[in-house]
Amino acid sequence: MPRRLPPLYALRAFEAAARHSSFTRAAEELSITQSAVSRHIRTLEAYFGCRLFQRNGRNLQLTESARTLLPGVRDGFSALERACDTLGSEDHILRMKAPSTLTMRWLLARLSRFRHLQEGNEVQLTSAWMEIDHVDFNHEPFDCAVLLGTGNFPPDWQVIALFPEWLVPVGSPQLLTDAPWTVEQLAAAELLHPTPDRRDWRTWLTRMQLDEQVSLKGGQAFDTLELGMIAAARGYGVAIGDLLMVAEDVAQARLSLPWPTAVASGEVYYLVWPKTRPGGERLRRLGEFLQAEVAAMILPSVTLLS
Repeated sequence: MPRRLPPLYALRAFEAAARHSSFTRAAEELSITQSAVSRHIRTLEAYFGCRLFQRNGRNLQLTESARTLLPGVRDGFSALERACDTLGSEDHILRMKAPSTLTMRWLLARLSRFRHLQEGNEVQLTSAWMEIDHVDFNHEPFDCAVLLGTGNFPPDWQVIALFPEWLVPVGSPQLLTDAPWTVEQLAAAELLHPTPDRRDWRTWLTRMQLDEQVSLKGGQAFDTLELGMIAAARGYGVAIGDLLMVAEDVAQARLSLPWPTAVASGEVYYLVWPKTRPGGERLRRLGEFLQAEVAAMILPSVTLLS
């Protein structure tokens, strides 16, 4: 016979109290009294035969036994919540995670069109800042994600390639001249970096064989591609952007391409989802729709360097 588990409500009280380091805040979250939380903790302590919390002045601290117990309890409740969310969510809603800049500059408008094509195409989008694009389908409440990567994904994921990343310098319309910039102009410009590690400018300069002539030192570093492009549009310097994501701004003269050569970063935007996740057919339709949207775009006239 399997071992009888302690009461689920007692484990929930323990998890909440451990997370908040407070019986009072745990009680508020669970809509029960503080004394009820205390009773649940005593139930667990009797069941396991050990103390789970100790007082240090006004601070509530976990014992060593509680620290051993907590990760498994927390993961267990997360798994229960995911299972209930999957079964209880509306069948027609797909929950998607995507990078923030891609969301604002391209994806949001396309999902709006996809939603209006026919009923049953609802996508609930969560825009997230990610230093490295990542999703954990086992612990995050998403059915699918759009990620930038090299295609090295788990074998149990379904993958649809949307478009490659092409890096290109972007600036304000006032920077546009009759001829592309010279090396001297670029070297004298204020470089704006969409990531603190400056990897996008480094990739572009290296592929252009300009890394010894244009310094990466100085310049403003940002947390996102979006902030870098906004700063460039306002005349604070020259940023590095993705060709597809700046296409509409270039067409409407909100951004210019002072050096119209785009370099392949080696990464691609992918739509991904677990093969075992419900809604696979709708996700395939979504992927095909997004691919068609990419194919229909008119990109700025640039030289492509792969």
